Amino acid sequence: MTEATAAPTTSASLAPQQIWIRTRGLLLAVLVLVAAGVALATMRSGDQHGRLDPRSADRYGSRAVAELLKERGVSVHVVTTLDEATAQAGPETTLLVASPDLLTPHQQSELRATTDHSAGRTVLLAAGPPSVGTLVPGVRAESAGPVATRAPQCSLPAARSAGDVETGGFHYASDGLGNTIACFPSNGLHTLLLVEQGAGDTVLLGSPDLLYNARLGDQGNASLALQLLGSRPHLVWYLPSLTDTSAAAENGGDGAHDDRSFVDLIPRGWLWGTLQLALAAVLAAIWRARRLGPLMAERLPVAIRASESTEGLARLYRRANARDRAADSLRAATRTRIAPLIGVSPRDAHSPATLIPAVSARLSTTGDDLQAVLFGPVPSDDAALVHLADQLDTLEREVRTS
Repeated sequence: MTEATAAPTTSASLAPQQIWIRTRGLLLAVLVLVAAGVALATMRSGDQHGRLDPRSADRYGSRAVAELLKERGVSVHVVTTLDEATAQAGPETTLLVASPDLLTPHQQSELRATTDHSAGRTVLLAAGPPSVGTLVPGVRAESAGPVATRAPQCSLPAARSAGDVETGGFHYASDGLGNTIACFPSNGLHTLLLVEQGAGDTVLLGSPDLLYNARLGDQGNASLALQLLGSRPHLVWYLPSLTDTSAAAENGGDGAHDDRSFVDLIPRGWLWGTLQLALAAVLAAIWRARRLGPLMAERLPVAIRASESTEGLARLYRRANARDRAADSLRAATRTRIAPLIGVSPRDAHSPATLIPAVSARLSTTGDDLQAVLFGPVPSDDAALVHLADQLDTLEREVRTS
């Protein structure tokens, strides 16, 4: 029996170590990107967890104001569906809607129909143009502005007793709507607007920042929050959820659905993350697409055996898939060596018109065959390059022995 021997490694079949050397840089870059993404997501999730949730104690939660309300005898009930919110609305209830703009047009219409007849108080936090026109007809919302300390400058008792408060966000104006009180002005509009509706009322607050745990103790934030949310014995804290089945319901049975596109439903952070990954992919492609530049002759600092130098140069050619350069180098070396043997000057060694007839006369070989070997096209693959090297060796041996 004969033992099976491992096939030699060629440029057509790379060894596992060579594959690892070629891909380790890209794999390391991908690993760094994934680790950075996970770390960033972890940090942001820790900061954003429970935003405006009265059960959350982090900096963006609202547990502090909920606990203060409970100490004053106000019950706080958290709901995440529209059906739960509308079922508990009534004259003894304050209904707080954390993110009105997340509601679909159908949900907005149903919420408005309920609050119009509840005779209670409705507090809308950061209601923008997508929702304010439906929830509070006659009121318009302008673009959001920075949160800053502002004076009430109105007759609302809750605002006057609270004094300076950190407000901002959306600015509101009532177009000829009566029974309104506008407070905390900014750039000609107001960041708090109270609209009286029969026995009940609706409060529009341009920014929810004063309800955050981290800001409740600043200025008169706590005073204003407790007065706005504690005017009734019951507080229903509505946190709209994307899992609410009412979001898919038809609007009034006429078959009209929410017309927001898929892109509108993607959080802004994911869009920025996708853009960063795309930029990283482009940079990685540019980095990996580099090519071998022009060759430069330089003196070696130490003596290197010719075989080692040749092998090193060959590996560089193979790594860059430079079969054209390798073939040209082999052919030029062969032409240089055989030219003196057949009486051709070194100056004409690389001229097909001079070299081909001289070699043909020496070997009695057709010019077409010699042309293909000494001045032919670039080999199509590594096997063809190896075959060309064998042909050149055979040709030079025949010239020397003829």
